[in-house]
Amino acid sequence: MRKLVLLFLLTLTSLAEAATGVFPDSTFNNLDYGLYWFGYGDSWQKAQPGYTNAYYSSTKPTVIYIHGWQNGSSVNKNRETFNRLDAGGPNLDLAHAWLTAGYNVGVLYWNQFADEGEVKDAEAKIWTATGPRAMRWRNASGAYASGPSQSAGDLLFQSYKDNLAGYNGSGIRLLGHSLGNQLAIVLTKKISDAVTAGTVNSKLLPKRVALLDPFYSNQGKSYLGNKWTGEVCRTYVSELKTKGVIFEAYRTSAVTSTIFVGDNNTGLMNMTAFSEVKTGYFNSTQQTQKHNAAVWHYLWSFASNPPLITGTSNQAASASTPDSRITTLMNGTQKLVHDLGGTTKEPWDDSFKLYAR
Repeated sequence: MRKLVLLFLLTLTSLAEAATGVFPDSTFNNLDYGLYWFGYGDSWQKAQPGYTNAYYSSTKPTVIYIHGWQNGSSVNKNRETFNRLDAGGPNLDLAHAWLTAGYNVGVLYWNQFADEGEVKDAEAKIWTATGPRAMRWRNASGAYASGPSQSAGDLLFQSYKDNLAGYNGSGIRLLGHSLGNQLAIVLTKKISDAVTAGTVNSKLLPKRVALLDPFYSNQGKSYLGNKWTGEVCRTYVSELKTKGVIFEAYRTSAVTSTIFVGDNNTGLMNMTAFSEVKTGYFNSTQQTQKHNAAVWHYLWSFASNPPLITGTSNQAASASTPDSRITTLMNGTQKLVHDLGGTTKEPWDDSFKLYAR
């Protein structure tokens, strides 16, 4: 049992491994966070209010990705982008199909705040600016510096609403990986509250939120009134569903749900269109790769027809599955479990079976 615990803890320390984007040294030597828009081939331009962006149109549907824990990424000058080869995925531009379909494609970065040796220290920054490490951030030399007085949730909300202020497209989809799923939920809650208060246009409320191998730590947190992060997320999601937000979730590894490391948050998964995705192309010790597979599998699946439920013409869940079908699955009483195609990385041979939740 001790060896199993150590294996999962060691795996968690390497979860930040992901594709390396080409960013100038200044991006890592100085504090940099917020929304970036992407074009083909991992080309990018940081979003800045009031400035034209080559990769953004206010009238297009939009997908925005939020990464998770980033231990060691500052020294390695790593930022997650849309080629996921270094994370065990295909050597492809996974934004290509989205861009071709007319989407704006973005990333909300908080990597220097998320660069902590202890995952719970990074997690706290999502919710509060006065947690165990406050809002310190890490630079390329590995040194920490004092950060702003706002939480990562507040900082990304500000970047989001400032840069999407004039948005008039058909809808926004948020993707949150690992710890980033908490940020996706917190951000959506802040947007919803602002819409209710009349300070943000209702067009900015995400239409759909995908939780990709989501992580929540165990135990109550003092900064949440001794509630668990997963518990608060359940409360938020329950409320957001009444506002019309669609939630889907995909589990690809044991790392985020083993009792020794994370809260599997079954209650929250049961509120979503939940799929258990098999990653048989990795062995049982490759939990980092399995964990990261949630991102590239979802992004890649947009280029394929929706998978089917084995033996039927009914659609299972994927990035290309229509909102209406995801809503039906979300509000149903069954989860999806990978049946065929779980030993190949390609998404187009996948099919699923329905099981009771």
